[in-house]
Amino acid sequence: MLKTIRILLSVLSLLAVTLLFLDFTGTAQRLWPWMAKIQFFPALLSANILVIVGLVAATLLLGRVYCSVICPMGIFQDVVSWVHGRVMGKKKRRVRFRYTPGKRVRHIVLGVFLALVAIGLFGGLAMAIAGLVEPYSAYGRIAQQIFAPAYDGANNLLADWSASRPNNYMFYKVAYAVSIPLLIVAIVTLGVVGVMAWRGGRDYCNTICPVGTLLGYMSRYSLLKPVIDTSKCVKCGLCGRGCKAKCIDTKAHKIDYSRCVACMDCISICNDGAIRYTWRRPKSEAVDTGRRPTSTKEARELASRRGFMMASGLVVASVAFEGMAKTDGGFTPLKAKRTHERQVPVVPAGAQGLKHLRQHCTGCQLCVQSCPSKILKPTLGLDGFMQPHLDFTSGFCPTDCVVCSSVCPVGAFHAVDEVQKSSIKVGRAQVNLAACLSASEGVKCGSCASHCPAGAIMMVEAEEGNGRLMPIVNDALCIGCGACEYHCPVGTLASQDAESSAIYVEGIERHRMI
Repeated sequence: MLKTIRILLSVLSLLAVTLLFLDFTGTAQRLWPWMAKIQFFPALLSANILVIVGLVAATLLLGRVYCSVICPMGIFQDVVSWVHGRVMGKKKRRVRFRYTPGKRVRHIVLGVFLALVAIGLFGGLAMAIAGLVEPYSAYGRIAQQIFAPAYDGANNLLADWSASRPNNYMFYKVAYAVSIPLLIVAIVTLGVVGVMAWRGGRDYCNTICPVGTLLGYMSRYSLLKPVIDTSKCVKCGLCGRGCKAKCIDTKAHKIDYSRCVACMDCISICNDGAIRYTWRRPKSEAVDTGRRPTSTKEARELASRRGFMMASGLVVASVAFEGMAKTDGGFTPLKAKRTHERQVPVVPAGAQGLKHLRQHCTGCQLCVQSCPSKILKPTLGLDGFMQPHLDFTSGFCPTDCVVCSSVCPVGAFHAVDEVQKSSIKVGRAQVNLAACLSASEGVKCGSCASHCPAGAIMMVEAEEGNGRLMPIVNDALCIGCGACEYHCPVGTLASQDAESSAIYVEGIERHRMI
């Protein structure tokens, strides 16, 4: 019963977190954004005291249930391990899991991870490096770079089919993009975690994952835990061979609770009721009760049929990527223009500034995936690798959109409403008069001024008095939304392949209210 409850909760949890990265309609982000915010390390970074206290209390009471029920990477490993059992279980008659002492490497990884986090709090690349092994962020990149393009590609194929049928508007095309560097990171992460789960169950959790090691220290003192009753144990060894955490020493009748993930598999696999989930150790009448394991063969066959009964409702369509470049999502200009090289990256309102973003962001890509305008892009340079910045070549940041600030689980963005966002200055527009069609060629343009939502741009007569107009930016009113840069026609024409916009937004280190 306990195992069944754990499986149901873990499947729902995995689906909920995965849909945060897949659902392009924004429904998941509106209904359960808290699923990302109850992850352990994001709660620590965002100083979410209630979540931290709740997770610590749950660990001290129930053991490492977080790793089995809430953590998407932990549940994903269970899915891979279950698939291995179903595919390979009948082909190879070998013992897959056996007790091994805890490895010191997990303590070393935790120490390095905490050192990187401490350094990252002062800014720089350290926080992004720490995010490579942080389980939620690592799974987020897998979902955003691998699962989401496959999901969106399948949707677009259905949209093409739907468009060929009269009065059928069930599906519509969506824009998506894949970043090659992040895709490589996601594939490597998926490969490492997948291989370790395929071969050894929870090896990643108990060797590399820093959150698992940290919670393992606490779970040693949990009130409720699986306990072996030696008076009932017949020494069949089924519990040890079925423990994916490899933490049950069947010979010594001991369990390493720092590695036990409270999956309840050992309880369900024991046919003699010798393992119970209890708050006290049962009294042992005798180590050997004189009972002979006459039904050991039958018990093994039964255990093999049961396996690890975890169901995964997530089915990712096996379709080829429809393309690595974006499809038309409603924000595509006449032709993709070159991105302007900025001295300071532009980051969204709510980040407070570049330094605050660098100190908190672990690169989970949830904000990038959730951005309706698809203008949040992962940084590919060493400074702020995988962390988001605004790119106005394919859209601009509307003043009424606050999605990124509402979904961020690590506190890199503070929640802001639409009124606050319209008054937060994230950058300042700069004009290149030499490239401006109006100022340099006398073309009647004024696109930047007509599209500026803050009314910060005016077209005035050039000083030469030749009748040409040039844009002037009122820095006191400009909020850096990027509407001017996106709507500037320079760089979108076939004859201007090497040009970026004649007006562009330069980021500022610290945001301020205007």
